[in-house]
Formats: sequence, C-alpha cells, structure tokens
Amino acid sequence: MPSLKPCVDAIYEGVDRVSENIPGLPRCEVTLARLLLLVGGAVLHDLEGQLKPHGMNDSDFRALMMLFASAEGSATPGELCALAEQSPTNMTRIANALVKREFITRAQAVEDRRQVVLRITPTGRRFVKKLLPTMFPAVLHAFSCFSTTERKTLETLLKKLALHLDQTNPDERS
Repeated sequence: MPSLKPCVDAIYEGVDRVSENIPGLPRCEVTLARLLLLVGGAVLHDLEGQLKPHGMNDSDFRALMMLFASAEGSATPGELCALAEQSPTNMTRIANALVKREFITRAQAVEDRRQVVLRITPTGRRFVKKLLPTMFPAVLHAFSCFSTTERKTLETLLKKLALHLDQTNPDERS
C-alpha cells in the first residue's frame, strides 16, 4: 500500500481550501470524517491482503468470524446480513462460497422449516483457529503508535461515535 502521508496532507489542504470558499464549514468534523474513511480504507486494504492468499475477502471472513464467535456457531442469513452490513444477495454469495469450502453448512431450522440456518463446521473452526493468530502481528503493529491508554481511549471514542450515529440516523441503517 502506498504511503498515507500524502493523503493525510491532501485532506488537510483540501479542507483548508474548501473552508475558504464555504463559510461555516465544520473543519474539524469534516477532517475527522475524511481521516476515518482513509484509515478504514487502509485497514481494509491490509486485511484483504492477508486474506487473499487464503481465497477469502473481508465479507467472507466477517461472516465466518460471526459464526465462529456465535455461542451456538450458527445464525440465519438475515442475522448475518445485519451484522456484516451485507445485502441478502451478497450474503447468498458469501454463504455459497463458504459452503463450497465446507466452512459452513446450510440447513432448514428445526423450529421453522421456512427459515435457513448457517452453521460453522469443524473445518471452518480449524481454518479460523489457524488463520487468526497469523493476523495478530499486523493488527498489533497498526496500533503500536498508541500507548495502552490511548488505545482504550480510541476504542471508547469510536464506540461512542458508532452508538451516536446509530441513534441519530436509525432510518439510514436498514
């Protein structure tokens, strides 16, 4: 991935230029939003790079991890759509890919045969247990510029922002 410094510099320069032409521009908030998008994109790019050799992408990995983290190891496609922020069409593609690799199974729910249940398989569990530890160094390195206190503060602030955005824009989250 190319250096982010030119992008960071461009964000600040761009916001400065726009604020000269648009009175009342909330400079700090616009800068924060742009920086969050830049950082999110960089984190996603790095994650995708780690997943690609394993034939996965972020969407597939998130769905598999949600099943791995689930108490029962299962969820409906609708539940995964909401948690993984995926459309039903894309969740079908994800489920098909994970079923094909034998990482998950697809079956009808016992309580309601109209409902589909996705369940992680032992093969899927082994894959996660093998892959996840190899990803630790990159995530640790990404946040190594922060002290432990700064990491906790950043976590608290990002959680606060996520919950605030959820409260203020509930109609836009469907």
